[in-house]
Amino acid sequence: MSDIFERLRSSTLVNLDDPDFHKVDEWVNRTLSLVPNLNSCGDIHQIREKLSDIIGKTIDPTTAIFVPFYTNFGRFISIGKHVFINHACTFLDLGGITLEDHVLIGPKVNLITENHPLDPLSRRGLICSPIIIKRNAWIGASATVLPGVTVGENSVVAAGAVVSKDVPDNSVVGGVPAKLIKTID
Repeated sequence: MSDIFERLRSSTLVNLDDPDFHKVDEWVNRTLSLVPNLNSCGDIHQIREKLSDIIGKTIDPTTAIFVPFYTNFGRFISIGKHVFINHACTFLDLGGITLEDHVLIGPKVNLITENHPLDPLSRRGLICSPIIIKRNAWIGASATVLPGVTVGENSVVAAGAVVSKDVPDNSVVGGVPAKLIKTID
């Protein structure tokens, strides 16, 4: 049996009664205890430092994050260079979140890698799938990107959109659910 964290990132059902789920709870508790300290920072350098502690990787000095910022796990977040994350974003990252270089994340954006089965008997379990935001993509204010979605290079997700399917490179999507609006030349 693989490690619970590998299983969480593999789009397979992980039940809350899994004998290794306590490992997830330990990391979540650690992260939840660190997030208030992150959100009390008033300096970009301190924010980068505190978020680096949460995600376990050094955030490049060309990247800027505005607080508040929320995450429940943190260790499966990867942030590239020249990234900007605006205020009040939520990253639920048990499935893995990758922001490539030059990504722009608008205020109140939700990146949600975690889902639950439709079956009522197993609904409290988790099915997690990674989100990848490719180079130079822009996620507009209050957009939500759902598990398993890749937003293509240079693409734009319009404000308020709910993205449940992959977005091709050089595209603009919007709406609920998000649909192709136009391509970028």
